[in-house]
Amino acid sequence: MAEPPLVIDLDGTLLRSDMLHEASLRFAKRSPWRIGSLFGWLTRGKAHLKEQLARQTPFEVEHLPYDPEVIELIEQHRSRGTSVVLATATHRLHAEKIAAHLQVFDRVFATEHDCNLGSKAKRDLLVREYGEKGFDYAGNAHADLFVWASANRAYVVRPHSGVERRAMALGNVVRVFKSDDHPLKNWLKALRLHQWLKNLLLFVPLFAAHLAGDPQQLLQVVQAFLLFGLCASSVYILNDLLDIDDDRRHPRKCTRPFAAGKLSIRAGLLVFPVLLAASFIGAWLLLPPLFSVAMLAYYLLTLAYSLGLKRVMAVDVITLGLLYTLRIIAGAFALGLQPTFWMLAFSLFIFLSLALIKRYAELREARELGKTGQASGRGYFPADLEMISSIGTTSGYLSVLVLALYIQEISHTALYRYPAIIWLACPLLLFWVSRTWFLTHRGLMHDDPVVFAAKDRISLITGALFALVFWLAV
Repeated sequence: MAEPPLVIDLDGTLLRSDMLHEASLRFAKRSPWRIGSLFGWLTRGKAHLKEQLARQTPFEVEHLPYDPEVIELIEQHRSRGTSVVLATATHRLHAEKIAAHLQVFDRVFATEHDCNLGSKAKRDLLVREYGEKGFDYAGNAHADLFVWASANRAYVVRPHSGVERRAMALGNVVRVFKSDDHPLKNWLKALRLHQWLKNLLLFVPLFAAHLAGDPQQLLQVVQAFLLFGLCASSVYILNDLLDIDDDRRHPRKCTRPFAAGKLSIRAGLLVFPVLLAASFIGAWLLLPPLFSVAMLAYYLLTLAYSLGLKRVMAVDVITLGLLYTLRIIAGAFALGLQPTFWMLAFSLFIFLSLALIKRYAELREARELGKTGQASGRGYFPADLEMISSIGTTSGYLSVLVLALYIQEISHTALYRYPAIIWLACPLLLFWVSRTWFLTHRGLMHDDPVVFAAKDRISLITGALFALVFWLAV
């Protein structure tokens, strides 16, 4: 006697994501001025919303986060000659595209016209097609409980909270696929707390103004650091959501929590505005108004970068340089200070060099993989490596020149007792810029350059010596 067909759910089961959220996100990214249309379509029913999204938001399905264990379950049944069916509340246009890509399904049932194929509607269709207890079913959500109740055998895949207990009570569960994800670990990764290292730039004006010994001023900057970190983490989550397609095609970024389906798009869309609101409310209550202005400029520029500036040659790296510089400006505003010309000029040149290092490392990797076309989501080609290297090293050396001119300027002031000692900082900076670019040329730059510097022993020693020079000059 032939085995009953194995019916596979898509969202949250075969796919470690939700196609409605995927399509809505892409629609909002492509047409942000039309976000209101989503609510208008939803008032006419979920099926209408899904159909409009499917027709207006086509996208590639090859890099979606499919669950390898569910794929293995399908292959096991197919090897025994069992019919395998995809039954999903996703719209038919998307479901059939996924089925055509995977080529493991004999039939596809999906949402179309006015019928949203979820929960009881899916159960009723499967019972009509195969009879009560005439099919096996793999799902993950509360809505699947109705389908499992009419299935012969039930497969529970990384269930939502409370689903496993209720499914087991049905008495036909033969296997539960446990999740090996650690939500806290994934959230910490999504928040990119290690990137908060960049926000240490907010302390630069504190030390440059010789105010580090003032507890009140130090507290101001610590508060600014924490609030700026919340804002930055909000930006990182939003950026990961907007970049989800590009990240899935990247050899390393594909493991990011949202790209890999370890965190849901819905959760990201809920968390990022909460973090953003907390950062600005805290800034408004605790710090001078100009700090909020600087943080708002940082947020808007980052958003513009994510939505389009990162794809524009040269504009992208200048924007990254400005984002670093805005951190220093924010630190000055937190203290009620005005950033100096020398600080801004030095920051812009050194951080432009670091941004170009990041681009160079990405393009070098692409060229080693044999790619000659335009980098995904960027405005560069691997053939641009030499030009990027030339501009990047020049920018780094210009920051040394700015430092030297600054030393000449302060030699006539009382800010430092021994300003001549600061000249020792110039060869230290020349060494670090040169060494960093040499390592990048050799393919040894695998991190963001700021994060690399925080992990690299020689960079840390160089930074300590750099700080010591300024301390001795005071």
